[in-house]
Amino acid sequence: MEVSLRPLLALLAALVAFGTAPAHAAEQPDLIFKRSTVFKWLTPNDKLATYGLDDPEVEGVACHFTVPERGGFKGWIGVAEEVSDISLACRQIGPIKFKEKFSQGEDVFRTRRSLFFKKMQIVRGCDVKRNVLVYMVYSDRIIEGSPKNSTSSVPIMPWGGNGAVEKCTDWIE
Repeated sequence: MEVSLRPLLALLAALVAFGTAPAHAAEQPDLIFKRSTVFKWLTPNDKLATYGLDDPEVEGVACHFTVPERGGFKGWIGVAEEVSDISLACRQIGPIKFKEKFSQGEDVFRTRRSLFFKKMQIVRGCDVKRNVLVYMVYSDRIIEGSPKNSTSSVPIMPWGGNGAVEKCTDWIE
């Protein structure tokens, strides 16, 4: 009896594509800097890496996040599963302008954190009562997620001499 690996390979390809698919529209984040945290003799060190990205749907908001990056042989060849300890800070960096309506909890950025099953996501919501954009970063797996997360709030404030302030409630679907 001959067993075909074709269905298994198709499923594996779909899982890889799902885990690495980009979020709504965020481009790759900009690397700001890295710092070594654990020294390794012959392979790359474990590091903390800080990245910056702009919200693709809300002009005037930038987020910075720090993620651990595994070194060693597995990290070097790209198969190490990264831990879920991720910090996040988002701030208003200019006048806030919404490009289109969005859903509560919509993805701003998504990237894989292991070869197949784990991904990190930054999502956005609107605290209607306070007119504040709320960003949350977390990691999840197809089978089991992680409760580790970080949240950052961006109050929508006037910028420069312009006293007009957008209301995030007007842009929620």
